[in-house]
Amino acid sequence: MNSEAGRYDRQIAFAGLGLEGQRRLRAGGVLVVGVGGLGSWMAELLTRAGVGRLRLVDDDAVDRTNLHRQALYDDADAARRRPKVEAAAERLSRINPDVQVEPIRERLDAANVARLAGGADAILDGTDNFESRFVMNDYCVKASVPWVFAGVVGAEAQTMTVVPGKTACLRCVFDAPPPVCVDPSCRAAGVLGPAVAAVAAVAAMEVLKLLAGAIEAVSPYLLKLDLWTNRSQRIATGEPVEGCPCCGQGRYDYLDA
Repeated sequence: MNSEAGRYDRQIAFAGLGLEGQRRLRAGGVLVVGVGGLGSWMAELLTRAGVGRLRLVDDDAVDRTNLHRQALYDDADAARRRPKVEAAAERLSRINPDVQVEPIRERLDAANVARLAGGADAILDGTDNFESRFVMNDYCVKASVPWVFAGVVGAEAQTMTVVPGKTACLRCVFDAPPPVCVDPSCRAAGVLGPAVAAVAAVAAMEVLKLLAGAIEAVSPYLLKLDLWTNRSQRIATGEPVEGCPCCGQGRYDYLDA
């Protein structure tokens, strides 16, 4: 760690992290599911922070329509239609060669989540669909792995941290994925890059807290931000809900589907 002090000394100076927290980051591993708008920013922030291991999972390729909101990629990547995990891993390795980056070109689902998440100390949601999030939630509750949900449409963003056994899970707050007809996509509703970067930073900060062992600092809220109208809302999520099908009753409907 002494040889890396120049890289991380401003982080280590922060009382909430310190040298021990930085060591914990170095020893930690994170699964980033989706390296598009949210995931690319999250992965870059964690890489710069010195998280030891990152596993990137995404089956998509870079497109020019991605470039206004997705970090790590450029016009050459889009022209070549490079797989996002490949381009992201190459860029992250240049940013911080001490971080072990593992790119996996797959789409996470109920059949492969256990394999993809194996060994991860935390999971970051960089997807754009609720079905994958509910699979992640089932897996994380069952395996007692903390995870951070995040989403953006237009200029509106939201994020929530789930620590199994301590906080409410996703199904405590959302009964089920919304129907497609009321779940607008970025393609239909548009999306602004600063909103993506802002909520990705909040989510990445939550993972740093988790890895550093600062559980008392983890947010107990579902945070909603509208960066266009300058409105924000914090909804207390509280402890696990007894009647929740997942963390209350031990049903893993999306994982077992």
